[in-house]
Amino acid sequence: MKYLVMVQGAQADYRAMAGRASAHSPAWNEQDLRAMFAYMNAISDDLAETGELVDAQGLVEPARTRFVTADAEGRPVVTDGPYGETEEVLAGYWVLDCASLDRVTEIAARVAQCPAPPGSPVYPVVIRAIDEGGGSDAGGVTKA
Repeated sequence: MKYLVMVQGAQADYRAMAGRASAHSPAWNEQDLRAMFAYMNAISDDLAETGELVDAQGLVEPARTRFVTADAEGRPVVTDGPYGETEEVLAGYWVLDCASLDRVTEIAARVAQCPAPPGSPVYPVVIRAIDEGGGSDAGGVTKA
């Protein structure tokens, strides 16, 4: 089964990683960043070795995000970031091919232990199963 494992963050966290503290998040230094990237890369390397890694990416700051919707006439309506100080967004992800939900939960628990400066916000690591069948989901809803 394939799973999407997501890590969350906020615009303030990206600023903190650039060395700019806020009430939301303390400033990170070069050593903090190296520790975080080494930790995340080690997880990805381990998952590549076990054959469970399909893809993994970190995402750029939310301020560089665009929302695209359609107006009543079907024309695109584009809204740029940034977001408010504490709004959580997807900061990065892994697509994993794991034997069980227990296994992917074990991996997510490891991700949740990523080093960060004291006082940094703590976000849940989110696991979502990927619907590869295109038919019905676990809730019994059949797609049209």
